[in-house]
Amino acid sequence: MSSLLFNLRAMNPSMARHHAPDGRKPVYLVGLPLLSIGSLGVAFSRSISELMFWRFLQTFGGSPGLSVGAGVIGDIYRLEERGTAMGIFLGACLIGPALAPLVGGKLPGILSQYATWRINQLFLGSWGLIAFILVAVFCPETSIPGSRGIDKKRAELEAQNEASGKRWFKIIWINPLETIYILRSPNMLAVALAGSTVLLTDLVILTPLASTVGARYGITNQATLGACYIPIGLGNFIGAPAAGYLSDQIVKRRRIRRNGVWYPEDRLIGTLWASATLVPLSTLGIGLITTYVESKWGLWLVFVCLFANGIGVDVVLNPSAAYVVDVMHSRSAESMAANSGFRSLLISAALAIFMTLLDKIGLVWTNAIVAILAWFGFGLLWLTVRYGEQMRAWVDIGYTTIENT
Repeated sequence: MSSLLFNLRAMNPSMARHHAPDGRKPVYLVGLPLLSIGSLGVAFSRSISELMFWRFLQTFGGSPGLSVGAGVIGDIYRLEERGTAMGIFLGACLIGPALAPLVGGKLPGILSQYATWRINQLFLGSWGLIAFILVAVFCPETSIPGSRGIDKKRAELEAQNEASGKRWFKIIWINPLETIYILRSPNMLAVALAGSTVLLTDLVILTPLASTVGARYGITNQATLGACYIPIGLGNFIGAPAAGYLSDQIVKRRRIRRNGVWYPEDRLIGTLWASATLVPLSTLGIGLITTYVESKWGLWLVFVCLFANGIGVDVVLNPSAAYVVDVMHSRSAESMAANSGFRSLLISAALAIFMTLLDKIGLVWTNAIVAILAWFGFGLLWLTVRYGEQMRAWVDIGYTTIENT
């Protein structure tokens, strides 16, 4: 779907300086109020149609956070520091998912057991408002003026203003789906697909947890079920900064070994061990243990696998996000948006299929298929590391060089 951006500046030089702000910060200032309003609407929904509308508005307002946040990190951190910064950023973001199931929204948790999920939506709306105030007061703009496409377009329009001397309104057509075209790059597509297969393991494990692990080990209390999500959240929280630091060290050492020559795919080397072992084996292990191991020992082994999966997923996703920013530094937020949007669309469709398979073929075979997909993701990452330079040469989408990173 296309949207319209109206340039309401009058066509004369004196007004050319007074244009609406753009960059990273305004996205937050628009998105966070929508998140708060959407959360309030969800809390007071009385029908499925109302709930779906307000959920759309809620996610529409909240979804830019990760992609724009990655863009901010690309703006203010050097190449050799970007992985660590991205890891701290993602680790902080994952505090919420780690605690959410225990606290409880519509998922199992304390509020679901002892109160109502609607309270959780009011909390989300309140935190969105607090974040809006903090960004408005304390967050500076990090995107450098004059370096973006919109700045060049503005300069063209202002030149037309001066030449014509007329006052009129200019309509600029913007296709919001044009960002997805970045994925015509084999490197970007491979990383997006690999991230999708890895994150899919996480969601296939967690979505039916109440009916798989909970039912197998007799956990019926909603608060206790919510606590079962903590190991994977803890793994996410630990894995994100550790993976970021590891990827930075690999980039530094490889550059020194090559006498300063930068090979962007070095960033992905640290993802290979996790995508080959932790992610698929933990997914397969949860299926086998839940099916065949009884008593509390089975439950504890499931917790170990959940923790391993949490670490493994972030060891893959965090350096992959830093890689996307590295190779597309001038379009970092846009490339992250393409990656995240494609991944979300793919996973939402795949998850519906695998939840159906769970009923038809059982937990072991469902998790086995997902584990095979995770190994496919490992293969994509290995190919990108091994042949990344040749792959970038196939389709040039304006990759970053060492001079402008």
